[in-house]
Amino acid sequence: MGHPRKSRKKYDTPPHPWNADRIKEENKLVIKYGLKNKKEVWKAETMVRRYRRDARYLLGLSSEHTAEERIQLLGHLVKLGLLKEDAKLEDVLNLTVEDVLRRRLQTMVHKKGLSRTTKQARQFVIHGHITLNEKKIDSPSYLVRRGEEELIGVYPSSTVEKYQEKESQEKNNEKE
Repeated sequence: MGHPRKSRKKYDTPPHPWNADRIKEENKLVIKYGLKNKKEVWKAETMVRRYRRDARYLLGLSSEHTAEERIQLLGHLVKLGLLKEDAKLEDVLNLTVEDVLRRRLQTMVHKKGLSRTTKQARQFVIHGHITLNEKKIDSPSYLVRRGEEELIGVYPSSTVEKYQEKESQEKNNEKE
């Protein structure tokens, strides 16, 4: 087993450490999504790999028990927002790392327009300026579930809100 306070590794490292194509792809993802390091890419890859493995296993079997497991897997992925409501089990095989990275709180904050860059979004989340359903979340890797996108906002007493208001006033003055 293991110690209950020490969690296990949530990612698998690449099989070959010096593959130039893989490194370039990871660097693009790190820059595009403002990630801290490649470990975050590896976590997303591992998550996708596990979902795809489970889907392949369930596609290969046909019984009453696997039908229930199929529904559970699809329901889980729909709830996370990785698949659409009308998705089939074959759609799980088309999941990519970018699908997972798009659902991170850090990316959602940037796409919602609360920050200029994804790096700034990460900083806002870590420093406690971002709320989800009126609760502070300080983990940029939090996977935002379907329906929670509208609940993302700025903490009421945060200085970021004042900064954004000042910035929008300056833009309006420039336009006039």
